[in-house]
Amino acid sequence: MIVAGVMSGTSLDGIDAVAVDFADDGGMRVVGQASLPMPSVLRSELLALALGTDHEIERMGDASVALAHLYAWTLQDLQQRLSEPIAAAGVHGQTIRHRPERGFTLQLNHPALVAELSGIDIIADFRSRDVAAGGEGAPLVPAFHAACFRSAECSTAVLNIGGIANFTLIPQDFAADVLGFDCGPGNMLLDHWMQTAQGLPYDSDGSYARSGSIDQALLALMLTDPYFDRPIPKSTGREYFSPSWLDEKLHASGEFRCAADMPDERRRSIAAVLTELTARSAVDALIRWLPDVQRLYLCGGGALNSFLCERIRIALDAAGAHTVALCSTAACGIDPMAVEGAAFAWLAHQWFLRQPGNLPAATHAAGPRRLGCLYPAS
Repeated sequence: MIVAGVMSGTSLDGIDAVAVDFADDGGMRVVGQASLPMPSVLRSELLALALGTDHEIERMGDASVALAHLYAWTLQDLQQRLSEPIAAAGVHGQTIRHRPERGFTLQLNHPALVAELSGIDIIADFRSRDVAAGGEGAPLVPAFHAACFRSAECSTAVLNIGGIANFTLIPQDFAADVLGFDCGPGNMLLDHWMQTAQGLPYDSDGSYARSGSIDQALLALMLTDPYFDRPIPKSTGREYFSPSWLDEKLHASGEFRCAADMPDERRRSIAAVLTELTARSAVDALIRWLPDVQRLYLCGGGALNSFLCERIRIALDAAGAHTVALCSTAACGIDPMAVEGAAFAWLAHQWFLRQPGNLPAATHAAGPRRLGCLYPAS
């Protein structure tokens, strides 16, 4: 059974679709993937909705319809690359508010329209069932990570570095709980800084941050944020680690100039700090919650940033974790950019199997829950 997963992540850089072939014996393999860039106008609309502006209801409706067309086109592109039909697709939607502490999470989506346009059964609305059961509704990928990366040989962690960075911690002991949580900002603050300071969408391979010096005082100030000390499970999003969050930290450090008025050396330094913040907050969390970790897999867009990967390695060594093997999920045969899409294909498949898709130890839900709703193509 081939099931597709469709994602447009926090970074808002595009739509990714991944096809996974699920065998009757429980095996699975990625058999295709496709992507579509996010149009700049829609990206701006989604950013504005995520940060809060006027006329939100109408803009939400319009953006949902536009997203549905993009999801359907990407699925159709993926289908054309495959020799077998896609039986169903898990379409997560675009998160614009994540407030589990207030009992809701909101993803822009129009799954009925995606089903109508693509001719494929759609499973959507994965997070709300977990939130309804008292959970964080995130992260939802740990169950998939455990299915793919669990090893009887060693304790393993998977760090997905998208807009937000999230961990799955997989103990060697199969009887122990798999843990999952958002450890802090992934690419979103650095991406925002690059757009503000350089007019670029992101720091390609970390080359800009690599050329800057790390302001240790500013880094230390950022790391005092109470989110990093909160116990797990926990989740966060753009509404917390926002441009306002960065402005507040810069002002608290005595930096009152806007990016345009700063010397380039200072802009590079802040890019380096934001890269180091992602690396340090992740490694600090890893050592705190899985101290016997022996293998760390990286996935998501951050896995393609060689400077960030180097800083993670340096942070591991500084924490005494010299023996931790650090590698991309490509070492297991899964493109790091395909992991999250494959996870939502897995969640959709779990729906058809009538099996739970969440891990209560990762989300703090009252128990295992079957996630998602079906929007049939006909």
